[in-house]
Amino acid sequence: MTTVIDLNSDLGEQPDSALDEQIMPYITSCNIACGGHAGDQSSVKRTIDLAIRNNVAIGAHPGFPDRENFGRIVMEIEPSELAESIKEQVLLVKAQAAVAGQELHHVKPHGALYNLASIDAGISHLIISTLLEIDPDTRLYGLSHSETEKEALKAGITFIGEAFADRKYELDKTLRNRKFDDAMIHKEEEVLEQVENLTFHKRAFNGETELQIDARTICLHSDTNGAVNLAKAIHDHLDKKGATIIAVQ
Repeated sequence: MTTVIDLNSDLGEQPDSALDEQIMPYITSCNIACGGHAGDQSSVKRTIDLAIRNNVAIGAHPGFPDRENFGRIVMEIEPSELAESIKEQVLLVKAQAAVAGQELHHVKPHGALYNLASIDAGISHLIISTLLEIDPDTRLYGLSHSETEKEALKAGITFIGEAFADRKYELDKTLRNRKFDDAMIHKEEEVLEQVENLTFHKRAFNGETELQIDARTICLHSDTNGAVNLAKAIHDHLDKKGATIIAVQ
């Protein structure tokens, strides 16, 4: 049986599009920063144009509206204000995609919002309710085996389980906090080993402990050191191993 996997990356986060241009050929879906932690209408349009040229599925990447901390710190914000911010961010990408004759393929929360939602059913419910208001057919990318997955299944929204090429896991299958020095995986051989395990064996390792992780999409962060070379190495490695690399259908 053919193994199918989607490769995604968080893009549109830098003023210069050079990094996005170099990564785009090696991924099949992208998550576009849309005004919360980074990005604006101009960068969204630019990234969508790049995605179209490379046949990459277009996703919105909303986060806490906190540019100062790049959306990587949990923000004290009223639920109604957060919901409105998420709605505005997603609609920005959706509208720009429509102008280009494309549909919004998915939504993936960013940073602290993503991680909080993975352990907080209330935040997951807020995100999902907002997305249902925008488009009931929206696909939601989120951490596999998380509260987000449970809430999405309850609400009937299409959930796409995600795993990470360049992040370490805790025993409860949450991501190791970036405050720890070993939260990121930097060595190419270790990244490729993790990606191969996730793709073909549905597993990752916490030290000697095997974690069963069922994911349909794998993320490589664009701000990881050497991201362009890693993106190419991941794509080429999986292709050589016989995986079919396509956007989630």
